[in-house]
Amino acid sequence: MSDRLHTVLREQARIQFESGVGAAEVRSWQNSLPAFLTDVVEAGLGHVEVLLEHKLPHNPKRVDVVLCGTHPRRGTPSYVLVELKQWSSAEPAGGDLVRVPRYPEPVLHPVEQVRRYCEYLVDSTPALAERPDAVHGLAYLHNALESGVWRLSQYGMDEYGRLYTMDTRAQLVDRLRALLDTDPATREAASRAAEDLLNARHAPSKPLLDLAAREIQDREQFVLLDEQQVAYSTVLQAVERARTSRTQTVVVVLGGPGSGKSVIALSLLGELARLGRRAYHATGSSAFTNTLRKVAAKRAPRVKSMFKYFNNFMDAEPRGLDVLICDEAHRIRETSVNRYTRAEARQRARRQVTELIDAAWVPVFLLDEHQVVRPGEMGSLREVTAAAEALGCRVEVVHLAGQYRCGGSEFFDAWVAGLLEIGRGRARAWSDLVTREDEDFVVRTAGSPAELEEWLLARRAESGGTARLAAGYCWRWSDPVVVDGTKVLVPDVRIGDWQRPWNAKPDKRVPDAPESHYWASDERGFGQVGCVYTAQGFEYDWAGVVFGPDFVRRDGRWVAQRQFSHDPAVKKADDAHFRDLVRNTYKVLLTRGMRGVCVHSTDAETQEYLEKLAR
Repeated sequence: MSDRLHTVLREQARIQFESGVGAAEVRSWQNSLPAFLTDVVEAGLGHVEVLLEHKLPHNPKRVDVVLCGTHPRRGTPSYVLVELKQWSSAEPAGGDLVRVPRYPEPVLHPVEQVRRYCEYLVDSTPALAERPDAVHGLAYLHNALESGVWRLSQYGMDEYGRLYTMDTRAQLVDRLRALLDTDPATREAASRAAEDLLNARHAPSKPLLDLAAREIQDREQFVLLDEQQVAYSTVLQAVERARTSRTQTVVVVLGGPGSGKSVIALSLLGELARLGRRAYHATGSSAFTNTLRKVAAKRAPRVKSMFKYFNNFMDAEPRGLDVLICDEAHRIRETSVNRYTRAEARQRARRQVTELIDAAWVPVFLLDEHQVVRPGEMGSLREVTAAAEALGCRVEVVHLAGQYRCGGSEFFDAWVAGLLEIGRGRARAWSDLVTREDEDFVVRTAGSPAELEEWLLARRAESGGTARLAAGYCWRWSDPVVVDGTKVLVPDVRIGDWQRPWNAKPDKRVPDAPESHYWASDERGFGQVGCVYTAQGFEYDWAGVVFGPDFVRRDGRWVAQRQFSHDPAVKKADDAHFRDLVRNTYKVLLTRGMRGVCVHSTDAETQEYLEKLAR
């Protein structure tokens, strides 16, 4: 009532988030929270526990408000998730999307947004999964009259999502009273309900590969949130537009490591297959495509043919597909020509991005411009947009926010950016960033590669999760040799008296070691050192990363040292490009872990820097 809540939240955000929050979010707190909380008090619920900006488990998304109390009839814990909007008007944009004045892109319907938050919370919290009726959701457009958003009210409602406006406030109050006991004597029970939620055990996030087969063959396995669902719906709308008005639309989805790009890709592929649409998934990564083929086609070999490479579309029929999903699209190259390309095909070769756009009515490009790790990789928003406009295509762009891998830790995203001096990221010690008790992502350093390997083994033994050790490409990569009649890997990665082999080379099979494509997903991959080409696109629970002498700290800045690189392609890049490629390599390796990362540098000055920031 004293108009101070938003200033308290702003100070807490400055402590808990790397860079605080923007003015727009502070204004939303100032405008929305008092309006809603006044309604809660006037409903006779001033005694319930209120969680503000509650972070979903293993996820960067935050729920505006969670009311914690007891159910008036059952006497059991009851939770109401609330999404607050300042909108005064909005119009449906088709499906589950809406358009709001002054917003440049469509956004998810607020009912669908809070519904998916409820589903995700129940899905990732075993205690709630046993009693999903304890969770409820509502969206409150406290500045809107029903007349200004009446078409939004036609959206399907259920226990996880209902819509209220300024002039349906009485119904909102009735709804809250039906879900939360108004008796002040339940204050302690409400407090316990909040503590139970805050301290609940959470199931780990669903690994991408474990669910790929079921995703494509059966039904949706992933709960898509916010911009993820916007991207998904944008593609399906473009498919319908192509069918009804023969309009070709290019959809570009931009997001950092672990933001859910591949989850969106597989969700789309599964849904399009079930709808009978002609759709393929394509990447420029041999390891990623081969692994998806192996895992997704486990129960139905025909599914294997749905996974292609970017260079498979040189001679594709124009718009012969409904959808071409280009995952890891930052790996698009200038042309699809390689040493196996026939002479006549070389003569008529076009730019690869043009071939991919031309192959489908709805080409979808999912990319991260900071994951380019080889010269000649040119997938970017600018390149795709220019090619699309040259072909007369409509272009729609969706920006993904947040880090869904790495325990959903927004802090780790900021820490990596600061560590590697990416963008405006400021180097901060991990302990300075992580001040909340519920931060469950782990960052450590190891004094030696042997210590790093021991740390990974210990984490794997404790949690039963997966662990991998990867390194910069700073050691030669030998072909396997024959010892006592058996082909074995050569321990090329030598640091002091510690030595390990790289993962197997493509097409160089070795007994008791996975093929290179499957290093990240096959349990036999532990004990070999992975490089960026076998790690990119994958996830594992615990990541070990060795910084080699190709990227070191000197006089307070990062220096890329070409003479220590053994990557024949990257070494050909000019100095500025070489530095960016090496930096991107370490960013990719650092962001593979879902639960924690441990780092070590072979260089003493760099190791000292890592220890300072990982403490």
